[in-house]
Amino acid sequence: MRSFTVPETADGLRIDLFLTQVCDGYSRSQIRAAVQNDAAEIDGRIVRPSFKVRSGQNVRFRLPVPASDDTVPENIPLDILYEDDGMVVINKPAGMVVHPARGNWTGTLTSALAFRFQSLSDVGGPTRPGIVHRLDRDTSGVIVVAKNNAVHLHLSAQWHDRLVQKTYLALTAGRLDRDRDWVHAPIGRHPYQRDKQAIRENHESSKPASTFYEVISRHGRVTQVKVSPKTGRTHQIRVHMAHIGCPILCDRLYAGHAVLTRAGLAKAAGGTGSGAQGDRNCQPDSDPNEVILDRQALHAYQLTLVNPQTQQEMTFTAPLPDDMGRVINLLT
Repeated sequence: MRSFTVPETADGLRIDLFLTQVCDGYSRSQIRAAVQNDAAEIDGRIVRPSFKVRSGQNVRFRLPVPASDDTVPENIPLDILYEDDGMVVINKPAGMVVHPARGNWTGTLTSALAFRFQSLSDVGGPTRPGIVHRLDRDTSGVIVVAKNNAVHLHLSAQWHDRLVQKTYLALTAGRLDRDRDWVHAPIGRHPYQRDKQAIRENHESSKPASTFYEVISRHGRVTQVKVSPKTGRTHQIRVHMAHIGCPILCDRLYAGHAVLTRAGLAKAAGGTGSGAQGDRNCQPDSDPNEVILDRQALHAYQLTLVNPQTQQEMTFTAPLPDDMGRVINLLT
């Protein structure tokens, strides 16, 4: 059993949330399950997980048996954009899975984090140490990791309340007619394909989703665009851009192609292998079948949030990766 006195800063928190903050080594789901099984007392009275604590109250809590950590540390280099004693900001490369899942048990971001850092939050459970939010495997860019539970919960609240400003850079396989616009369309599970999402009106799996986009440049049927999702649904940008007829370039699920060759880029940009655009992309000494992009052209470019420890607003930027940069150079 452990005993705590509720500080003023925790006044009004749910008991499971408070205990998650003060008991490192346990996820919130573990804490909640323990409280549900009569493990928490407030001033001698057993309470449920939804009970809200008040400053000055005495809490007694029977710690649950900790779960084993299934994350295997691996010595994988990390591109660290920022670090303090509460969080670390990583520039995730394309191709790296964030946490272990079916078919991807090694080479993950969590394995790299487990090797590099002695302490990470465990709110998300033993297979997701420190993970506050996620990026798709083939999406590169800024991702934030929490080192302790208090910072994790503060960051999660910012995501939940939609206070985090997210900016992505993308290349679309299509020409956007408007310079800027909102896409408001609910997203839910695809009716036939398990790994896809879809625009679904009035379905039990649907949730409201809003995305703002702004065109940076147009090159034939390829558009460079800046995208800011207001909500955070699974595959949101990819689904919304496909919905308006301009899927992300090389998006296997939503664009119908997974690779882009030099000749394919010339054709999409308005050339056919001859003429000015064709000459730039398919010069005589270049291989027209050379693959110049083999993942979805989506990059988490910038993230703005409040540092939980300093209460200062901070903006983190991940430079455009080489593969997307090369496509843009060939287009221009």
